[in-house]
Amino acid sequence: MAQKHIFVALTGASGSMYGLRLAEQLCLSGFQVTFSASCSGTAVCLEETRLDLSGDLDKARQRLFDHLEITSGITLVHPDDLFCAAASGSSAPDAMVVCPCSMGTLARIACGSSGNLIERSADVMLKERRPLLLVPRETPLSDIHLENMLKLSRAGARMIPAMPAFYGRPESVLDLVDFMVGKIMDQLGIENDLYTRWGTE
Repeated sequence: MAQKHIFVALTGASGSMYGLRLAEQLCLSGFQVTFSASCSGTAVCLEETRLDLSGDLDKARQRLFDHLEITSGITLVHPDDLFCAAASGSSAPDAMVVCPCSMGTLARIACGSSGNLIERSADVMLKERRPLLLVPRETPLSDIHLENMLKLSRAGARMIPAMPAFYGRPESVLDLVDFMVGKIMDQLGIENDLYTRWGTE
């Protein structure tokens, strides 16, 4: 069986740790990962995690690998690289996760706007009927936000709001992050033991 290809994208909402941890876990699980961060996502990631994804791609990729403590398995691509394979329906990834997904990115995907690689790839996932998972992180939510989410849900996208649970008695921020990452991986059909499931010890 061919190695599955998953595109993970960070955008400008708070919660960069979710996307980084997801990319790490997918890589460690043997998946081919394409990774990109929007300009706003890059800025938020630096603010929240001190990881700098800007500048030269090779240097940024090495900083990403060092941050995740991996040596390979992730391809870092520029958010404006519309020649990336993920932008084409003929070579689309098996699944895409926008994590975190800002309300601006969500709105542009809902409108079919393809101003950058992330938005174009999301559009490709919808038109090719492939899994598109969006992890919105905003509060409170306006009517516009909710309408955009409903529109995308009806178009086939899966909404996985960044809402960690507490029944597993989390003891750290990583426990909260892992709950969400585990939920995302569940939706991708990937076995994981990142969080305590209800009714288990």
